[in-house]
Amino acid sequence: MLLVTGVNGGLGALVLERLGGREGVLAGSRTPERVPAEVPARLVDFDRPETLTEAFAGVTTLLLISAGAAEDDVVIARHGAAIEAAEKAGVEHVVYTSLSGDGDHLPYALAHRWTERRLRESAVLRWTVLRNGLYAELLAAIAAPGPDGVITAPLGTGRLAAVARADLAEVAVNVALAPAAHAGRTYELVGERAVGGAEVAEVLGAEYRPGGLGEARTAVAASGALDFQVPMVVGTYSAIAHGFLAGPGGPGDLAALLGRPPRPALEVIAGR
Repeated sequence: MLLVTGVNGGLGALVLERLGGREGVLAGSRTPERVPAEVPARLVDFDRPETLTEAFAGVTTLLLISAGAAEDDVVIARHGAAIEAAEKAGVEHVVYTSLSGDGDHLPYALAHRWTERRLRESAVLRWTVLRNGLYAELLAAIAAPGPDGVITAPLGTGRLAAVARADLAEVAVNVALAPAAHAGRTYELVGERAVGGAEVAEVLGAEYRPGGLGEARTAVAASGALDFQVPMVVGTYSAIAHGFLAGPGGPGDLAALLGRPPRPALEVIAGR
C-alpha cells in the first residue's frame, strides 16, 4: 500500500493525477473530502500527530511530500511527527521530497536537511531522498514582468537549473512504485540547462532590468507575504544571482529516473 501526503495542491496533486485509479494507492490530506472520489483518502494532519499512526496503518510505502511552507520549527515538528508515526505504524519505506544539495544557502534548507538526517538515523525505515531543484514555475512567478513589461527581479547575471514540476512528480511516482530499487539513495534532481533573467524576458517578450535585493525585500514585504516568506524569497533571489543554483549542467539523476530528457525550463515559463 502506497500513501501520498500533501495531495491537495502543488507537487502532491500532480503525483496523485499520475497515480489516480491505480490499486493500492491512498491519498493523505488534512481535507480528505476534497480528494478526487476515485482515490481512497485518509485524514493526515501533520499538525495533529495523534491522527498519523492510524492514518499510516497498513501502509508499506509513504511518499512524504515536504510540508515546507512554514517556519523551520513548524516544518521540523511536522516531518518529525510523520516519521515517528511511520515507524510506529510499521511503514517499510519513506520516499521524501527534499531540496537540491546546491540549495544549502537557501533560508528554507535547514528543515529539509534535518528531515534527511532523521530518516538516515531511523533504525527501522528504509528511505529514499528526492532532492528537488527549484521549480521552473517558481522562477516564472518570482521573475514575472510588471505591468510595464519589465522584469526587475534581482537575479543579476545568475542562472537557475530550474525543473518542470511535472517532471518531479513523474520521478516521485516512478520511485514510490518501486522503492526497493532506490533504498538508501539520494538523488539530485536539477535541470540540465540553467536559465537566467534575460532568457526569461526573451521568451516572455519582456525587458530585463534587474533591481537590487533591498528593493525586492521591500516589494515582497509590501505584497502581503508572511514574515517568514520575505527572507525565503529574497534568499532565493540572492542564491540565484550569486551563482549557487546553476547546477552542474548536462544529464544527471533527473533524466535517468525519467528515462527521457527533462522538459526545458523555458518551455514551462513560456506556457508551451
